[in-house]
Amino acid sequence: MIFPKIKVLKSHGWQYIPDLNAVELTEEFRGRPVLTQTDDMSDVEAAARMCPTQAITAAPFTLDMGRCLFCGECALRAPHNIRFTNDYKIGSASREGLIVKVGDEQTAFHPEMIREEIPALFSKALKLRQVSAGGDASVEMELNATGNVNFDFGRYGVEFVASPRHADGVVITGPISSNIAEALDICYNSVPDPKIVIVCGSEACSGGLYADSKAVDRSFLERYKVDLWLPGAPTHPMTFIDGVMNMLKLKTR
Repeated sequence: MIFPKIKVLKSHGWQYIPDLNAVELTEEFRGRPVLTQTDDMSDVEAAARMCPTQAITAAPFTLDMGRCLFCGECALRAPHNIRFTNDYKIGSASREGLIVKVGDEQTAFHPEMIREEIPALFSKALKLRQVSAGGDASVEMELNATGNVNFDFGRYGVEFVASPRHADGVVITGPISSNIAEALDICYNSVPDPKIVIVCGSEACSGGLYADSKAVDRSFLERYKVDLWLPGAPTHPMTFIDGVMNMLKLKTR
């Protein structure tokens, strides 16, 4: 009776991605924005006024991916000035690297800011504890997908674990609500040194729509160094994979 099952498996074909260094996403994916300066910037000014997270500034003309919800409304309002590409390689080792300027052709990763012990100790195996700090579960779902049969990030030894005591670092999603702030501290302090901090999603990077809320306490990010900033609303699995591989110096192209 095994032959029908073999037939089904054969019909499915290869479901996993053979080379995570060579992934290209569909053109419909909304990734890294490209900015173009024009003589008339009135559309950009209008887009900046309508942006709910103040991700856009008109003078100087910039777009902060750490604040961006990737809704695409600004590109519709200012099509001659703002265009979203399908480039998912938008992570950075610095918060400033998420700010897109006119003429930028790629996201500035700033590899010089990666601590030397991170690739030295964790390039063969990296275990992470994910903390949902007031998130809406969208980024969390995408992080779960990194370990599925398609992406299989576990082939590089990168996996999520249940206990911070078994982890090498924490991945923070959500704006960090006041109710979770103490628990996040406890979780972080339970991870043995040296440890990694990754913030994943625009809410985690900047607070997003909730940045000015009294229910948010982002003091954690003032006390501890963040090693990797990953924007997105939600963050695509390949953005997470690419960022972590850059951090661990596993990229081959």
